[in-house]
Amino acid sequence: MLWSLVDFAVNHLFLSTFCCLVASAVILKCIDYIRCSTKIDRAQKQREEALHLMEKHVVDYKKQHGNIDPSRILSLSLAELVDELKKGSLSPEAALHVYMEKALEVTKEVNCVTDFLEDCETQLQEVKKQQKKGLLYGVPMTLKDHVGYKGHNSHCGLVHYLGVDEAEDSVLAQVLKKQGAIPFVKTNISQSMMNFDCSNSIYGQTLNPHNHKKTCGGSSGGEGALIAGGGAILGVGSDVVGSIRVPSSFCGICGLKPTGDRLSTLGFASPISGMKSVVMMPGPMARDVDSLALFMKAVLCDDMFQLDPTIPPVPFKDEIYNSSRRLTIGFYDTDGYFLPHPSMRRAIQETKTLLEEAGHTLVPFTPPRTEYALNELVLRGFFADGGTTLVDKFKGDIVDPNLKQQIFLYNIPVIVKKIVSLFMRPMFPRIANHLEAHCGVSSVKDLWKHYTAIKEYRCNFINEWKKLGLDALLCPMLSPAFNIGHPGKLFAGFGFTMLYNMLNFPAGSLPVTTVTPEDEEELKHYKGYYNDLWDKEFIKGMEGGVGLPVSVQCVALQWQEEQCLRLMKEVETVTRVRKSHLN
Repeated sequence: MLWSLVDFAVNHLFLSTFCCLVASAVILKCIDYIRCSTKIDRAQKQREEALHLMEKHVVDYKKQHGNIDPSRILSLSLAELVDELKKGSLSPEAALHVYMEKALEVTKEVNCVTDFLEDCETQLQEVKKQQKKGLLYGVPMTLKDHVGYKGHNSHCGLVHYLGVDEAEDSVLAQVLKKQGAIPFVKTNISQSMMNFDCSNSIYGQTLNPHNHKKTCGGSSGGEGALIAGGGAILGVGSDVVGSIRVPSSFCGICGLKPTGDRLSTLGFASPISGMKSVVMMPGPMARDVDSLALFMKAVLCDDMFQLDPTIPPVPFKDEIYNSSRRLTIGFYDTDGYFLPHPSMRRAIQETKTLLEEAGHTLVPFTPPRTEYALNELVLRGFFADGGTTLVDKFKGDIVDPNLKQQIFLYNIPVIVKKIVSLFMRPMFPRIANHLEAHCGVSSVKDLWKHYTAIKEYRCNFINEWKKLGLDALLCPMLSPAFNIGHPGKLFAGFGFTMLYNMLNFPAGSLPVTTVTPEDEEELKHYKGYYNDLWDKEFIKGMEGGVGLPVSVQCVALQWQEEQCLRLMKEVETVTRVRKSHLN
């Protein structure tokens, strides 16, 4: 009897304790959810107030200055805009308020603006007082969310970062102001900036201006959508595995990822810092290549070199960008790992022919050991910790639906990833290798070996490049735009771009054609290289793309941004000539 009572008491105590633990966990979850929802509500209200204030500034300006012709101002290229602003034939106030009004119009359509930088009018007056007019004098500019700006939040698409305003401008923002630029809004990004969609639990989904069923790309998607929609002429994005080039591609604009440390990243927020396998780099996004070049020329100046002494003091080399020397250009239309969309292979071949007709030499090039480079060098290094650092930033947050599959993967214990990848390998070898790469490295010793392997691969790549005597490289982009919700199921789509982050080469994207009905029909028969789940997802993600822009990628060796831009300019020129003949 006594033992029965003891047994009952123990069982009762165990059950009570278990119930208390479960109840505590539920209560904590509820508290976290309420805290998270409160922060999100506050952020959304602040954005609403900021956009109302922005609208008020526009209305007040129009009352004081009467109606102006926005279409003429919006049609000016960056070079033309700067010229008119410097000559005084157009006032900086008019340019700013026209772009403010247009940005409001675009964001109502596609949800791309997250914050209004209300000191822009004060900054404009400061710029007008400058004795020497900078290269970007009076130019209204836009910034990706995580570009640090004094008095404003850099949330990285995560609740984790809400509620903390920056104490000072990032170095890049300071330099842009010294060159006369007027930053006036911040733009939306993907949650944690680790997705090539553009959606987060705070501000929601940003749409593609060309087709609202499509994503604008990510993570610099707000910039891409705003510029493509006409609400901005020049913006700052950032790129760690393709986050400038993908949205530029999806939205049909131009974007450049410079070499790591060519521009300052001081003052940029990031959910992952300290990673060396791939390097996050800010860069320009604009309507044309000349605008990218002007941006680089403006910011590669003494102000940047003094504010951030870690940046090599190397100014922009006009003589390379403006050279008329014929180029030797490597090219490939597939990397053998992910078969591009039919329109992309066509775009590469058509661009190759046009460049040859312009007098350049095109040489076939094959990237060495692509799958090894993407899995073992990029992904294993990017997720060297198994993804734990990134997962920590999601605690107390609401995971965006577009990111749930990725976060689920990062949360799987390393041993389980290894076992699952082992069983998957016979049937789905590509996906199994990708999954195993997410296990990261097991020790500091292995991390050092990893860095050594990257260095060796980079040397091998450069040796192949030099054997062919290349000046630059023409290669595929992830293009055209994906349907909303699919990027999170196909992170490997970054493969077209992230190879050059690991190599640390400057790379840019620009539009050259559009998807035709013939391309769309060919996509229906797409099998890829493996005919696996990813290849099937690729079709679902890209179907319905007729009329969307298709972009190519241009690459140069490390520190040779001017050469990369030179090839981009050549591609832009020959494709524009073709379009004019077709019209």
